[in-house]
Amino acid sequence: MEYLLDLLKIILPAGAVLYGMYLVVMSFLSKEREKMLVDLKTQNTQVVLPIRLQAAERLCLLLERITPNNLVRRSNPSQFTAAELHPMLLAEVREEFNHNLSQQVYFSEETWEAVRRAVEDVTTILNLSRQSLEAEASGMDLARAIFAQSLDRKNDAITYALRQVKSEIQLYF
Repeated sequence: MEYLLDLLKIILPAGAVLYGMYLVVMSFLSKEREKMLVDLKTQNTQVVLPIRLQAAERLCLLLERITPNNLVRRSNPSQFTAAELHPMLLAEVREEFNHNLSQQVYFSEETWEAVRRAVEDVTTILNLSRQSLEAEASGMDLARAIFAQSLDRKNDAITYALRQVKSEIQLYF
């Protein structure tokens, strides 16, 4: 029995020391892991943030370029008939959108949906403007109709999409 008591006198303090060492090592490893995660997030931010900013710039440029007023000004409507100008404008809107389609990975679903709705709204303005004209109307007539439709709608979808993109980027600053 005395032998068992002597053995317990040795094993219990040794067990307490081992348990204490276990706690110290686990605490150290936990802090090292947290430090590595912070470093990884910092590196990720340094790489991803410039790409997100560039994506935001591209989306803002897309939205500005497809604004009906800017779209018509770039097309020189006096050289074309309405029948020629309408498909050109639609093709330009589609091309701009398709060119920037990959930017959606950098934005929330809500922001991308706002951009998509803005593109659809511009397409609707172009189509309604063309439908309101006669078959032999000039490009200038189509331009006037587009400006009128645009004023009626006040480009709300484009303005909303621009605000969404800007507000999402402001989250990172």
